[in-house]
Amino acid sequence: MEGFNRRDLAPPGARDRLPMPHGSDSLLLQLFTIFVWAKVFGELFERMRLPAVLGEILAGVILGPYATRFILPGDTIYSIAEIGAVFLLFTVGLETAPGDLIRVGRLSLRVAVAGIVLPFAMGFAFLRLNNEPTHEAAFVAAAMVATSVGITARVLRDLNVLRSRTAQIILGAAVFDDILGMLVLGVLVSTVSVGGVQWLHLGLVSAEAIGFAWFMIYVAPRVVNRLQPGIQQMHTQEAPLVLALALCLGLSVAATRIGMAAIIGAFFAGLAFADYSPRWNLEPRAQAINQFLSPFFFFTMGSRLDLSVFSKSVVVLALLLSVIAVISKIVGCALPLYRDGWRAMLQVGVGMTPRGEVALIVALIGLQMNMISQRAYALVIVMTAVTTLLPPPFLRMLFLPHDTGDTPAGGEEVSEVQVSGQLS
Repeated sequence: MEGFNRRDLAPPGARDRLPMPHGSDSLLLQLFTIFVWAKVFGELFERMRLPAVLGEILAGVILGPYATRFILPGDTIYSIAEIGAVFLLFTVGLETAPGDLIRVGRLSLRVAVAGIVLPFAMGFAFLRLNNEPTHEAAFVAAAMVATSVGITARVLRDLNVLRSRTAQIILGAAVFDDILGMLVLGVLVSTVSVGGVQWLHLGLVSAEAIGFAWFMIYVAPRVVNRLQPGIQQMHTQEAPLVLALALCLGLSVAATRIGMAAIIGAFFAGLAFADYSPRWNLEPRAQAINQFLSPFFFFTMGSRLDLSVFSKSVVVLALLLSVIAVISKIVGCALPLYRDGWRAMLQVGVGMTPRGEVALIVALIGLQMNMISQRAYALVIVMTAVTTLLPPPFLRMLFLPHDTGDTPAGGEEVSEVQVSGQLS
């Protein structure tokens, strides 16, 4: 219809609030530019055998408002980035089968718990001794607990040692680590939101978080199993994916309503459907969504980093914090294996060292809640980069060719689905 404009359909008072067409063009141009540059930097880093996520963050740093100002993300871009974080954790959960958690054994759980308690305690104590505010020290310490073994799993696969006992302990502990890290974040966010530590509230939130995790691991998969016949009888072939995405968004909302972060609900939504992901081909389609959205998340993480905070004292503090993050994780995760010898202890400790998307999300949530400063945010970015770059060469030295003949823990073999879940 010639001369038609959608603004003509709006009430007179609302017409001025509707964006003009060039605004839409500007948003699309920003989306295009961010996506392309993030992927270009990610590809360059992968060619250097470095994590692509660091390249995407660097793209945001260089092109963002604190450096070249080539791209100035607005509220809409930041909202898309937050959705990207939700789907990132949804895909991680989707590739984490609850049955594997139950079968992986107590040893992996002990490794995960020790690998959380020691880094949090040492990080918090170090920052408080340096006169950092309590709430900032808590958020930065929480960012130090989560393990992202994507790089570790890739190195282990290249060395053909994924079936070794220590490799299975690493992968199993990393799954528990993700869940416990999510619970720590949920308790921390809820505690901070009420203004200080209230022990009764802290106890209730902890109980809610543990109950939520127990329900999603033991009960939710059975509910999905009950729904399976009805889902398969639906006319649309996309019914399983639609239901999974609806649960992802619904549990994200539910998590925020009970005082936890949205990503926690998204993670457990993926966990509920993990057993049926291969049958319904959910993982490749969810990964396609993730591949589109996650670059916006990591790019905006870099764009929020104010380079002016990197004084000499901040750089020194960040490097010392990174050393503590490495040592505390190695020691914490190695101690439960003291009977297995020093090589197995180091293999698991170094394998659990890399931090990743969860650490970055914790820092971003703290920044958005105005609970940490740009200075503390910079500490987490540097710590994440250092702990991600260091482990690969040491893992290659620790895993020798003769380790490939080791018997898998519990006689179980690590599946490609488990490995790919940690590579996301």
